[in-house]
Amino acid sequence: MKKYTYSAKKSDNEGKWGLVDANGVILGRVATVIASRLQGKHNPLYTPHVDTGDWIVVINADKIQLTGNKLNKKRYYRHSGYIGGLKSITAKKLIDKRPEDVIRFAVKGMLPKNSLGRKLFKKLKVYAGDQHPHEAQQPETMTV
Repeated sequence: MKKYTYSAKKSDNEGKWGLVDANGVILGRVATVIASRLQGKHNPLYTPHVDTGDWIVVINADKIQLTGNKLNKKRYYRHSGYIGGLKSITAKKLIDKRPEDVIRFAVKGMLPKNSLGRKLFKKLKVYAGDQHPHEAQQPETMTV
């Protein structure tokens, strides 16, 4: 009799909710934990090609920390599509302007670059303050 490897289905995922407080936490360390939870690598049913991850809510994104001199030297780039249309912004200015994007960019870079990665990225909710509209889902607090 052959033994088969179990492959999880989309219906096997319960879809728990987790809450991460980014107050005073280093950006890269929190981003790796979030990316791993979104993919479902903590789950015994983890299957690389199936969404077996959790929903993650991040609060206090404006109080995230960067090590070294990254606050002034790290740059985020975007392009308008026109000739000479390369724009850049430092991490400090981005945290002042849109602090949620700093965490989103870090996590998005750690997810797969395919349709599954785009689907997983939609399960990340980031908020600058300590209030969020997901109390009804009763997210469990995660430690980083």
